[in-house]
Amino acid sequence: MTTQFSPTLPRTSARFAPILFTVTIFTSASLLFFVQPLFTRIVLPNIGGAPAVWTTAMLFFQSVLIAGYLYAHVVTKYLAIRWQVALHLCLWGIALLFLPLAIPKDAGLDTVSSPALQTLLLYAFGVGMPFAVLSANAPLIQSWYGKSGGPSADDPYFLYGASNLGSLISLLAFPLVAEPLFGISAIGMGWAAGFVVLGALLLGCGLIPRAAAAVQIAAPDAQAAARPTAKDYATWALLAFIPSSLMLGVTSKISTDIGSFPLIWVIPLALYLLTFVITFTNRPLFGAGLLMHLFRASMVILVVMSSNMATDNTTWISISLLIGSFFIVSTMAHTALFNHRPAKDHLTLFYVTMSVGGALGGVFNSLLAPVIFDAIYELRIVVVIAAILLVARGAKIQRIDYALGALVGLLALQPISLPLTLFPDFSPGYRSLVAGLFLFAGYLFVAKRSIAPVMATAIAVGLATYVATDEVILRDRSFFGAHIVRDDSGVRKYVNGTTIHGAERLAEFGKRPTPITYYSLAGPLGQIFTSPRAEQAQTVGIVGLGVGALSCYMQPGRTWDFYEIDKTVDDIARNPDYFTFMSTCAGSSPTHLGDARIVLDQQKDKKFDILVIDAYSSDAVPVHLTTAEALKLYRDRLAPGGLLVFHISNRYFDIEVPLARGAEALGMVARMQNYNAPVLETFNDDFSSRVVVMGQSDEAMRDLAQDPRWVPLKSDGGTLWTDDYANPLSILKK
Repeated sequence: MTTQFSPTLPRTSARFAPILFTVTIFTSASLLFFVQPLFTRIVLPNIGGAPAVWTTAMLFFQSVLIAGYLYAHVVTKYLAIRWQVALHLCLWGIALLFLPLAIPKDAGLDTVSSPALQTLLLYAFGVGMPFAVLSANAPLIQSWYGKSGGPSADDPYFLYGASNLGSLISLLAFPLVAEPLFGISAIGMGWAAGFVVLGALLLGCGLIPRAAAAVQIAAPDAQAAARPTAKDYATWALLAFIPSSLMLGVTSKISTDIGSFPLIWVIPLALYLLTFVITFTNRPLFGAGLLMHLFRASMVILVVMSSNMATDNTTWISISLLIGSFFIVSTMAHTALFNHRPAKDHLTLFYVTMSVGGALGGVFNSLLAPVIFDAIYELRIVVVIAAILLVARGAKIQRIDYALGALVGLLALQPISLPLTLFPDFSPGYRSLVAGLFLFAGYLFVAKRSIAPVMATAIAVGLATYVATDEVILRDRSFFGAHIVRDDSGVRKYVNGTTIHGAERLAEFGKRPTPITYYSLAGPLGQIFTSPRAEQAQTVGIVGLGVGALSCYMQPGRTWDFYEIDKTVDDIARNPDYFTFMSTCAGSSPTHLGDARIVLDQQKDKKFDILVIDAYSSDAVPVHLTTAEALKLYRDRLAPGGLLVFHISNRYFDIEVPLARGAEALGMVARMQNYNAPVLETFNDDFSSRVVVMGQSDEAMRDLAQDPRWVPLKSDGGTLWTDDYANPLSILKK
């Protein structure tokens, strides 16, 4: 037998109850997801802006979410309502002690311990308690409402939609409203005030179930037959895992190529939450037939883009397609999750299992993948797993399904695997389009089969990964990204993300290599290091090692120091089997491992005649290396008359804008050169580049100040970027 509460609240209270509970869960969810980009922005100057920082942060949040959901399940099962409310408000009171959010000023990643573990601990001590209290609210508040006697109390899942709507709005509000208008300190104080208000709302929600008539009505134990099975739990976890892992994979890919800052973090996460809003309802946005067709098309796009069938270059169109496809696949998975939801008696266990599935996605992407794989394969793997949603419901597995699936996958690869000599006018993009159409047709052909769509996807993704013309010499992986060394057109390249971070002519192995790409003799950096100004420089600092190409501008008797956050990069640059710049030219010049800003801050005795900041990850904006505090640190590390150099080549952002503001604020003179390299039909080893130089006066730049290629860089009068305030959206290229 079970008991149920009679809806005997007064009429006014009955109308008020859903409003109060909706406002409370909306507020809680808003605080929960607003704090994620907020706290990550707080720690950014201390732990750097690598994409892996955000995926590790997401792992922390997902793991704490499990603890919160499990806590909600235990207290609702074993404690009376009044004790649930009392305990939860006590924990809320303890969480107040951690406000406003902050971290120790000297906190940072060292190069000895695991960066992932250090990041997790920093989050745990900084935001762990407030986030844990917030994470328990969604299932707890729904459980309380189920006992409130209010309208729809028998099916309180509608509150989860309100919860995710609050999450979605707060996520978008941070980068689009809060960050452009306010500093992080002000935002943090506002968040703390919201957390205080939440306590009053929780108290109100906790009192309503006690006010409801606790008339226990005997009813047949119909739910006993509906008790979840092991298969149900596995299904919930899998359907939660797919969107979670896919979200992190898409976020890593985008943030590697564009930049690691709040807007890039929250767009996939906001869409992920939006899928909950539109699926956890009895009025779905998409009909089943339309959703399936969109899902098939999205799977095709993900297969093409995750396996790099078309091209390694990232464009706004490809990013939009990637994000849109992720949204549809997540919608499909969460629709299936909602359709498999249990009755309200098992609500808390349902959410616990969901959170476990989501956290497993974080564990896979943040902890396991960097250790298991030598490249970023996790996005490709989850795409294959997502193909399970293409399996026809109730279809039995037959041997022919494997054969049909393999055939579809192989046929889809034909347009990209045929020799270029047969179709020389077919571009990689056109070939990938035809391959995608073949795969889509194949999905339709095996639509009623069981395992065939999964087999087709696995074949297409797996084999397409290795259909490449370049010879890969090395694939490696670290916390900070994937590293590829490959040969192409007589040149050895080092690639991270979609950007070449250095290259060396193969014909010069065994000789003193010539700096090329962004570091060529004709480019701005080459001009600086071959100028009379550089010839007089006794001490040089290079932040961002790459392959060490600048080292071959070193002159005898000079002291050079290199700074690199990723030990893997230093290992690659110093291994003469891969590149010979460092082994030939750098001599005993040291590499200081760690975030350059933190390391330089500790090196009080360092003074450089030239300090180069070349620490951009792909086309990212390293916000914490571009603020006024960072510029002041660099200036303090300059010798009298020293020169500060920023390499800011970038496809998406006008980084010279905040640099000009910072130079004006510090009383420094700034000049910039936008160099356009000649375009050749073959591989061009002279790249276009953009470089900013700063000094205390034009006299510090000497000959560069008289060179017409170096034009004065003036501030636009906009808001100065600081550790407390930065607005990457404002410098997007038009």
